[in-house]
Amino acid sequence: MGMRSSSIAKFAFLAALSAAVAGCAGSGGTRPMAFGPIAAPKIGGGDALLVSLNGGILPKSAVTGLSKPDQVRALQAEYQALEKAPLGQKVAWKSQLGGNSGEVSAGTPYQVGEQNCRQYTHAATINGVPVKGQGAACRNQDGSWTPLG
Repeated sequence: MGMRSSSIAKFAFLAALSAAVAGCAGSGGTRPMAFGPIAAPKIGGGDALLVSLNGGILPKSAVTGLSKPDQVRALQAEYQALEKAPLGQKVAWKSQLGGNSGEVSAGTPYQVGEQNCRQYTHAATINGVPVKGQGAACRNQDGSWTPLG
């Protein structure tokens, strides 16, 4: 698939997702909520679903030790955990070259105003050193997640 076809498909996916999410917006309060199934994000230079994670929640100094493909794997795991992993289920990633790996788990989904949010943790081993990040993120109307703080 060429760059133009990929961009068109990505736009169509995001447009359909935005329409679906717009129908799910709630009003006020904080309450648990569930997320429906969604296709795994693909990255090809700058997928908004992963870019909005702003590099993820692992310490930036540790992430710089990852290759670009490993950085994408780590962000994809964070996205998948936030988007659809049940409470207690870990989303794992592993470098194809070996050595680097991690697991992401997300807490119970909750809603603040009209945004769906989750707390999450990411434990990884990068170049033989264990690292951990934790934080919270809220889901945007386009299906992307933005970390808080």
